Amino acid sequence: MLESSPGADRIVDPMPLVLVVEDEPQIAEILEGYLRSSGYRTERAGDGEAALRLVRAAHPDLILLDVLLPKVGGLEVLKAVRAESTTPVIMLTARTEELDKLLALELGADDYVTKPFRPREVMARVKAVLRRSQPPGQGAPLRVGTLELDPLRASVQVEGQALKLTATEFRLLHHLAGSPGRIFNRAELLEAALPESEALERVIDVHLRNLRRKLEAADASDMLQTVRGMGYRLSA
Repeated sequence: MLESSPGADRIVDPMPLVLVVEDEPQIAEILEGYLRSSGYRTERAGDGEAALRLVRAAHPDLILLDVLLPKVGGLEVLKAVRAESTTPVIMLTARTEELDKLLALELGADDYVTKPFRPREVMARVKAVLRRSQPPGQGAPLRVGTLELDPLRASVQVEGQALKLTATEFRLLHHLAGSPGRIFNRAELLEAALPESEALERVIDVHLRNLRRKLEAADASDMLQTVRGMGYRLSA
């Protein structure tokens, strides 16, 4: 059951812009109220076509994206967004099947919230994902083989070729690169990349599969290794 009054938590500037993509006006209004009371700027779209126009015009810092939308579905919007940018996306869905959640993550979503939800739960996820989307902010660049990571800029290059990673993918790769050759299990990687999420450990497999696909495009897929029954490691 949605709560009807916004909370009082506030954040300091800068004020991120959150795009709320939701076709149920009551839910959208409540989410916008909570976001604004927490110091965020908001834009709203009621269908997938309007959402894509606003993404390109307003350049939001985060998108709250419902799965079931008129005109263009939420997953199609997500695919279009990911083809153009790494803007953080949190999916809002009434679907409870794990396959739907994994499909959204496979397409590049950063997190998901299942309806019915409490607005404060969504606010906590928004703050967590925005926090994860910021560069780590400290530490020298890391180099593992042909791979170079700059934590100050959250940038990754393979032999000078830039990789476009989501915030979650970058955090996973940065954590692995911090201890080359060490095997990390799913629980360790989940805590490193998605500490406030309620996602299951198998979600890590989806993010790493996407990461491996991007490394493969740069001829570096063999660096990310799966150790059967144990976890994952990054090797030079």
